[in-house]
Amino acid sequence: MASDTPESLMALCTDFCLRNLDGTLGYLLDKETLRLHPDIFLPSEICDQLVNEYVELVNAACNFEPHESFFSLFSDPRSTRLTRIHLREDLVQDQDLEAIRKQDLVELYLTNCEKLSAKSLQTLRSFSHTLVSLSLFGCANIFYEEENPGGCEDECLVNPTCQVLVKDFTFEGFSRLRFLNLGRMIDGVPVESLLRPLNSLAALDLSGIQTSDAAFLTQWKDSLVSLVLYNMDLSDDHIRVIVQLHKLRHLDISRDRLSSYYKFKLTRKVLSLFVQKLGNLMSLDISGHMILENCSISKMEEEAGQTSIEPSKSSIMPFRALKRPLQFLGLFETSLCRLTHIPAYKVSGDKNEEQVLNAIEAYTEHRPEITSRAINLLFDIARIERCNQLLRALKLVITALKCHKYDKNIQVTGSAALFYLTNSEYRSEQSVKLRRQVIQVVLNGMESYQEVTVQRNCCLTLCNFSIPEELEFQYRRVNELLLSILNPTRQDESIQRIAVHLCNALVCQVDNDHKEAVGKMGFVVTMLKLIQKKLLDKICDQVMEFSWSALWNITDETPDNCEMFLNFNGMKLFLDCLKEFPEKQELHRNMLGLLGNVAEVKELRPQLMTSQFISVFSNLLESKADGIEVSYNACGVLSHIMFDGPEAWGVCEPQREEVEERMWAAIQSWDINSRRNINYRSFEPILRLLPQGISPVSQHWATWALYNLVSVYPDKYCPLLIKEGGMPLLRDMIKMVTARQETKEMARKVIEHCSNFKEENMDTSR
Repeated sequence: MASDTPESLMALCTDFCLRNLDGTLGYLLDKETLRLHPDIFLPSEICDQLVNEYVELVNAACNFEPHESFFSLFSDPRSTRLTRIHLREDLVQDQDLEAIRKQDLVELYLTNCEKLSAKSLQTLRSFSHTLVSLSLFGCANIFYEEENPGGCEDECLVNPTCQVLVKDFTFEGFSRLRFLNLGRMIDGVPVESLLRPLNSLAALDLSGIQTSDAAFLTQWKDSLVSLVLYNMDLSDDHIRVIVQLHKLRHLDISRDRLSSYYKFKLTRKVLSLFVQKLGNLMSLDISGHMILENCSISKMEEEAGQTSIEPSKSSIMPFRALKRPLQFLGLFETSLCRLTHIPAYKVSGDKNEEQVLNAIEAYTEHRPEITSRAINLLFDIARIERCNQLLRALKLVITALKCHKYDKNIQVTGSAALFYLTNSEYRSEQSVKLRRQVIQVVLNGMESYQEVTVQRNCCLTLCNFSIPEELEFQYRRVNELLLSILNPTRQDESIQRIAVHLCNALVCQVDNDHKEAVGKMGFVVTMLKLIQKKLLDKICDQVMEFSWSALWNITDETPDNCEMFLNFNGMKLFLDCLKEFPEKQELHRNMLGLLGNVAEVKELRPQLMTSQFISVFSNLLESKADGIEVSYNACGVLSHIMFDGPEAWGVCEPQREEVEERMWAAIQSWDINSRRNINYRSFEPILRLLPQGISPVSQHWATWALYNLVSVYPDKYCPLLIKEGGMPLLRDMIKMVTARQETKEMARKVIEHCSNFKEENMDTSR
C-alpha cells in the first residue's frame, strides 16, 4: 500500500511561507513590490526549494495566486542564494530572470517559457561564469527581439512581423557549461555557430531541430556522453557523425511516427554500427522508427525458456554483439518491442504494462504527443485487464496531468485512465495522500480544460471516491466547478446527470455551515433552473429527480436555503411537476421531503398557508407512492403547519378540522414496521412537536415517526433519540391531558425500545 507519511517540515514551512509571503519572508513596498526583510539570510537549499515549489504551486494549485514581484525577493545574493532552479510555462517573463541576474546559478531549466524574449538571452550572459546546466526547451520566442524597440510596443503584441530573429548570440564565455537542451528551438536559429564556443559539452538535446549537416557535433567527440536528436530527420551523413562520438552513453534518435513523414529508415547495418562503434552505450532510444530490414531472428531460432536480457540470446540480431545489457532501450511504437528476448533492463514499448509505464516515465516531461498515446495504452490495460503496478501507474498519470495541464490529449487520456485506476478494485492499495493528489489533478483538469470528454471523465472519476468525506478538503472548489458544469445552456445530458448526482452526494451528510456556504454559491438557484428546463421539455429523468433530491438535502435544517427555494419560485415548480408527472413516485417523495424541511422553519410557514398548497398536501396524504414516504412527508408538512395553532390557519378551505381528520386517518393506515427511504441526522424538528397541546395530531405524527424508526433501525436511532433528550420529552408527554391515549401508548413503546436497547448494549466488562 502507498505510504501515508506526512509531508516533511521543510515542505510544510515552504508551502506556508509561499502562501504568506508578505507576512513571513518579505514585506510589501508601495503596496505591490515584494522586498525581503533586511534581517533574513537564506542559503541555497532553502532558496531553490522556495522558487521550485512556487513554480509548482502556480502551475498546479487552483487557490494560489502568483505574485508579480516574487523573483525580486532573490535579487540580492548577499541575503539569498540561488543555485538550481526549474522554471516552466508562461509564469516566467523577461523581468523575472532580470531580477535574479546577480545570482551564481549552476543549473537553470526553462521549459516552455514562451513569454521569454531575446532580452532574456542577454540576462543569460550574467550566469555564464557559473552555469553548468541550461535548458531552453520549448522557449520558442527567446531568440526573437523587437525590430524597432520602443517604437511599436503595442503593435508587437499582436503583430509577430515586428519581431526579428537574433542570429548573433552565441554561448561565448559559458566556459563551465556541460549540459545544454535546445529542444524545440525555433527554425532559423544558427545552431552550429551558436554552439561553437562550447568546448566541453557532455550532454546536448536538439529535439525537433532540423540540420542537414551534423559534422559540428564531432568537436565534442571526446566529451559528449548524451545526445538527443528526437524528431530530427536523419540521413546516412548523420549516422556517420554519430558513430564518431565514441564516448556516448545515451543516444536518442527516436521520433514521433505521427508528426510527419521521415525519409530515413533504420537498418540492421545502422544498429550494428551503433553496437560496434559506441562501446560505452548504456541507453538507446529508437522509438517510432520504421525498421527497413528484418533485424529480428526467426521464431524457430529464438531460444526457448524464460525471457532473457542476455545479449547472446537477443531476439534483435545486431544487439547480440553488445558487451552487456543496456540500461534502457526505447522501442515504443516499433515492431521490435514485441520480441521475446530484449537485452535491456528497462524497455519502453507497447507490448505490456511494464513497457507502457516505462514509456510514460521516459517521455512525460518533453514529449506529450508520445505520452498521451502511452497513457491511452495504460487506459486499455486498466479497463480490460488488471493493472499490476497500480501505485506507479497512478503517480505517473498524476505527473503527466500536472505537467501538461492545457494539453487536450493528455487531459482526455489521463482523466480516462484515472477513472479505472481509482475504482473500488484498487482502493485498498491507495493511501489517503495519493487519493487526494488524484482529486486535485482531476479538479485542475475540470478547471483548466472546458472540454466535454475531459469534464465527463473527471466527474466519473470523482464518483469513485467516498462523498462527501474524501472531497471535503476541496469542498468549496469542487462545488463551484460542478455548479459551473450544470449551467443549463450546456446540453450534454450525461455530464449533467453525473454532476447532479455528485452535487446531491456532496450536500448529503455534511454540516449546516457547508450547506449554507454552497447555497450562497448558487446551488439552490442552479437546481431550480435545471428543474425548470426539464419541465419545459416535459422530461422527468434522473437529472430532474436528482435535482429535487439535492434540494431536499441542502435545505435540511438550513433556513436560508429553504427561504431561497421559496424566493425563486420553488413552490410553483413543485405544483407544475406534480401536475406534469403525476405517476413519478420518487419525484413526489423528493419534493415532499424538501417541503418538509421548509415547513420546519416557523418564519416560512405562512408562505405555505394557501388554499392551493393545503389542498395539495391534504390530497397527498392518501398517496401510496413509494410505500408510505409521500403520505408520511405530506403529513409532516401539515403537522408543522398545524403546530402554529388555529389562529395561524389563514384559509377558509379546506378547514383545519377536515385536514386534521385526514391526517389521523393517514397515520392509522401506515404499517409501523415500514422500512424507510429516509435519513435523519437529528430528531430536533420532530421532538419540538411533542411538548405541546395545540395540535394532538402533530404530536401523534411525531410519536409515530419515532416509534417506526427505533423499531426498524434501533442501532441507528435509539442512541440518537437518547442523545438528543427524547426520553424525558416522551415521559412528560405521557402525563399531558391533551395527548391522545393511542399517542401515549405509542410513546411508552418508544421508551421501552430505547431502554431495552440501552440495557442490551451496556458495557459489563470490568
